[in-house]
This record gives sequence, C-alpha cells and structure tokens, in this order.
Amino acid sequence: MSALTYRVSKHLARKTSSMTPEIHRSTGSIWFNAIIAIYVTTLITANTVAVSVLDLGPFSADAGTLTFPIAYIVGDVLTEVYGFRTARRVIWLGFACNLFAVGVYQLAMQFPTHNDAAFDAGFALVFSSTPRILLASMAAYLVGSFTNAFIMSRMKVMTNGKHLWMRTIGSTLAGQGLDTVVFVLIAFAGVFPREIVWEMIYTNWIIKIGIEVLATPVTYRVIALFKRKEGLDVYDVAVQPAT
Repeated sequence: MSALTYRVSKHLARKTSSMTPEIHRSTGSIWFNAIIAIYVTTLITANTVAVSVLDLGPFSADAGTLTFPIAYIVGDVLTEVYGFRTARRVIWLGFACNLFAVGVYQLAMQFPTHNDAAFDAGFALVFSSTPRILLASMAAYLVGSFTNAFIMSRMKVMTNGKHLWMRTIGSTLAGQGLDTVVFVLIAFAGVFPREIVWEMIYTNWIIKIGIEVLATPVTYRVIALFKRKEGLDVYDVAVQPAT
C-alpha cells in the first residue's frame, strides 16, 4: 500500500462521485494530455538553449530561463490539480523524453551528411552538449522539480487548500533555487569567473521568483480552469517524496 493517500475537495467530489483513491481517471483527458505536451516541450526547449548565456544588461542568465513563465504554470497545475503522485510520474516522463532528445542529437552527428561544412559546424555547436552540461541539466531538473512538487503538495495540506499564492511562490523559492544552484555550479563552475557564476545563480533565481509573482493571477485562472474541467482537486496526505 502506498504511503500516498488522497483527499478531494467536497464541491468537486460531488461532480465525481464515482472517484476512487486512484485518481487517474482524468489522465486520459485532453486537458491532461495538453499539460503533459506543454511540460515536455518546455523542458526539452529549455535544456536545448540553456548552453547560451544571455547578456541582460547588468545581469547574466542562461537562455533556458525564457521558458520559465510557461514551465512554472504547468508544473503548478500538475501538482495542485492532479496531486504529487501524478506530478512525479510526469517529471520522470519528462526526464525520459529529454534523454531521448539528447540521444537523437548525439546520434545525428555521427552520420555523414550532404550539408556544407559551415552548416555541420553550426549544427554541432548547438546540439553537441558536453557531458558536463547534460549532467548539470538532468541533475538540476530532478532536484528542482521534485522539490517544487513536494513542497507545494505539503503546503496545500498544511493550509487546507488556502493561500495558493503562498504555495506557488514558496515552492518556487526552494525548487527553482536548488535547480539554479545545481545547474550553474555543475555546468559553469571553473568555466566562467566566480563572479559570473554567482551572478548567473542569483539572476536566474530573482528572475524566476519575479515571474512567479507577476504570473500569479494567470496561475490562479489556469488552475481554476483545470480543476473545473477535470473535476479534481487532490490533497496528498502522508505524502513521501519517493512514494
């Protein structure tokens, strides 16, 4: 028996009277399929462009930050609406899809082509991520995503579903903080001067928190829409990170 149990909001339970503790009846819906597609797309896009370091005036940030506004909303929807166990499965699915994408990138460069040398050089420059970058992105993704989902799930139970803004911002402070620190230190420590490395860490973190705060009204609307369409509002009771 899993240590993860569920409680469903009463007003939503009335709409889904046949619901069982295994709340995956809706995972075949168009809404759930759409949220998975967007989640995986933002993940692969972020990891593909993250090797580029953006010059944002007085700040520096990896280009993967550009996908964050969408990625964060999607992540919050997964945990808030479908619960930690479903969010955990999607996180692992995203990890597997990203590994597949990276494998195809590397395989494509092993074959001769009809392209000119300049094109092949550019292709390799974009897609030939070093093992260090790959390790950084994978480790940061798993640490940050699981931390974000776990904290948001626990805070929902602790607040009895109130103060959504507190849960989204609080989980981002921890999850994206760890994500940024892990990625930047593994990927760029010793590559760039120490000042640039720490600047990338706090810039990425501040930008993500700022986006989280500014996008909170949108997050409220999207989560409310998904709860209404799916008839779900999962509370994770006695949740464990590995369950």
